[in-house]
Amino acid sequence: MKTSTTSTALPPWTWISPIAGWLLLGLSMWSNHLMVEICVGAGLVACVLAAVHHAEVVAHRVGEPFGSLVLALAVTVIEVALIVSLMLSAGDATVTLARDTIFAAIMIILNGMVGLCVLVGATRHREQAFGHYGVNAVLATLATMSMITLVLPNTTTTIAGPLYSTSQLVLMAVASLTLYGAFVLVQTVRHRDYFLPDGAAATDENAHAPPPSNRVALISTLLLLFCLGAVVLLAKALAPAIGAPKAIVGIIIATIVLMPESLAALKAARNNRLQTSLNLALGSALASIGLTIPAVAMVAFVTGWPLFLGLDVKGMALLILTLIVATLSLGTGRTTVLQGVVHLVIFVVYLFTTIVP
Repeated sequence: MKTSTTSTALPPWTWISPIAGWLLLGLSMWSNHLMVEICVGAGLVACVLAAVHHAEVVAHRVGEPFGSLVLALAVTVIEVALIVSLMLSAGDATVTLARDTIFAAIMIILNGMVGLCVLVGATRHREQAFGHYGVNAVLATLATMSMITLVLPNTTTTIAGPLYSTSQLVLMAVASLTLYGAFVLVQTVRHRDYFLPDGAAATDENAHAPPPSNRVALISTLLLLFCLGAVVLLAKALAPAIGAPKAIVGIIIATIVLMPESLAALKAARNNRLQTSLNLALGSALASIGLTIPAVAMVAFVTGWPLFLGLDVKGMALLILTLIVATLSLGTGRTTVLQGVVHLVIFVVYLFTTIVP
């Protein structure tokens, strides 16, 4: 797996960021001045970037396809930490935050990230190939997860509204974990070859960069945990200052979390390694649902807050359109500029209709 982390030393900013984050956390306890809140927000972004960088180091050490899995898990842990922190801080006012963040992550990944990677890769290489067996399997799993999580709650009648009863929520949490577990088994054990780049797609010099040493990987693992702790507490400290609509907050959270991984996927696509890009993107989408739903469901059980999961009609229409287009555009194993443009147009429509509903 190619990442931006191929050297044997860690850049200074990757360990300075979490230290600064913890210091800003202490400062936020003494003052809630606007400048302090701005600094806390900047510290949160820096800690997220550092956390994903350290996850990339570990991912590069273990190699593909485990590397993409490590990145997806790290990104999802950060996402869950942000959601749960805001839920615990703002109470039942955040009943739709998990839904909005998961939906935003799906739209950013399947339309924004995939669309941009396909467009940039096809612009530079005209046409790109990837293993469609693995991608089709992931899309089938993602479609199932998305529909039972974000659409089916609108059709159940045990409890009125876009939410599940306790027993139904337990079933959906178990189903999400089961589907994600099956995907991990297929990706890492049973059918690893479906997710490996072919020889022709990994010819750039950085693709064969030596992995970091065990010592560097261990240090990155410890710093990753340090960063995650800072992310959780900084998000909790920043929660009262976030006054945007919950749908936009969901987009902000998903964007912050997915930004570093999106850049890594885009860089891989430019180097004609679309398989790695799709591993990163689709794996993140699966992890976003399969691990986030059980986590927020547990918070809902403990606190007794309702958990609104069902999308409105506009959201359902965009989700179904996205899944259909993704299945068609990624079902052949080859991509051109047109597929990228289509996905990006859907993404722009999603963003605009969220801001201007």
